[in-house]
Amino acid sequence: MEEQMLLYYLIALLVIIFDQITKWIVDTSMVIGERISILDGLLYFTSHRNQGAAFGILQGQMWFFYIITVLVVGFLVYYIQKEAKTSRFLGIILGVILGGAIGNFIDRVFRGEVVDFIDVYIFTYDFAIFNVADMALVIGVGLLIIKMILDERKLKEK
Repeated sequence: MEEQMLLYYLIALLVIIFDQITKWIVDTSMVIGERISILDGLLYFTSHRNQGAAFGILQGQMWFFYIITVLVVGFLVYYIQKEAKTSRFLGIILGVILGGAIGNFIDRVFRGEVVDFIDVYIFTYDFAIFNVADMALVIGVGLLIIKMILDERKLKEK
């Protein structure tokens, strides 16, 4: 059981490491606004900084993000310890979300802003520039919603 808990924290650590390495590469090798084409017309690496949340909302509200992130991280650790014992899938999901939350928190604490660089165009729509931590958060929350829907269906079948 303890090894299973360690797996969830290892997943979080791997997300944090991958997130921070990619941000460090962008921060040290690209100037803000610089763009590198990966798949022309679809995917670019664009060096960008964000002092807000997703899609640039709440710009400059760092104390708000510090407080929210500490609460969320505390909740995730508690939930991993309490609930993830019964579901490996839930533990993995929570580990991914935890890694994403801590990845962006590190940026806010040490840089005063979040390094974003993944720039995707969907047809002609330029989606908000994001990073690995953001991906982890979105994928983790998406999987959590799917798990909750599936769990609810199982309860209704019984």
